[in-house]
Amino acid sequence: MKTYLEPFMLYLSRDKGLSLNTLESYGRDISQFLEFVGERGIEAPEEIKKTHVTLYLGGLRQAGRAAATVNRNTVSIRTFFHYLLKERLIHQDPSLEMETMKPVKKSPMVLTVQEMEKLLAAPNGNLPQGMRDKAMLELLYATGIRVSELISFNVEDVHTEMKYARCSGSAGKERVVPIGNIAAECVAEYVGSIRDKLLRQDELEPALFLNSLGGRLTRQGFWKIIKKYAREADIVQDITPHTLRHSFAAHLLEGGADLRSVQHMLGYADLSTTQLYSGIARRNMKEVYESHHPRAK
Repeated sequence: MKTYLEPFMLYLSRDKGLSLNTLESYGRDISQFLEFVGERGIEAPEEIKKTHVTLYLGGLRQAGRAAATVNRNTVSIRTFFHYLLKERLIHQDPSLEMETMKPVKKSPMVLTVQEMEKLLAAPNGNLPQGMRDKAMLELLYATGIRVSELISFNVEDVHTEMKYARCSGSAGKERVVPIGNIAAECVAEYVGSIRDKLLRQDELEPALFLNSLGGRLTRQGFWKIIKKYAREADIVQDITPHTLRHSFAAHLLEGGADLRSVQHMLGYADLSTTQLYSGIARRNMKEVYESHHPRAK
């Protein structure tokens, strides 16, 4: 059954133009689904019935998988059968009328402004890697970009004098985001005095942020970096690179920014996603009011 996976992935990459992360998700979902049906004696796509799809998705729910994970698998399976139908490898689509779960929208975890300042102050700016790390953290918090966008930056993508960055989001959609003075200064200092020392032998490497071997920093590499500085800053929450994105949005809204502007800076197509941060901002303002207004208590 897994012989059908490679041409399906080629179809997604060539015809759909999906991002690398999305392609990896589709590949993982369908590989696990094909393993599931294969264990039940299925040898050809035409043998897969609606009951197999229902059992598989039901198993994910029973295993306690999040609604978002089950829904992503549902979409992956639907897309897979759409491809098989298009290629005339099946005559009926067993995934039709598969219902998605209604996801429970949780408020994103954000750091307080004070916690954010401690995290940004954690790197040792006197060391080459510390200067690089501070530039990355400042840029991530200043722009609200995803970590995949951060590590994808080439040198020419971040304009420190004009104070803006050009990045590509999901499905290759490009947007321009402003960056503040501090982030611009940190990136300019890193590029001016540190980056060439990290280059090693390959002077043609275009990546803005380099690892110790002189190549482009990876998601896993940055994950380790942020975990390290979270410990040094005594931040008790289990933060991720996305926590800085959440904090960026919540702090902007808390400071009075409008939802639509924050939506564009984050690169969200749907305003409702940005509204999750609005609830956090309102709660924080309520706390400030109750703490400082003489008539609040």
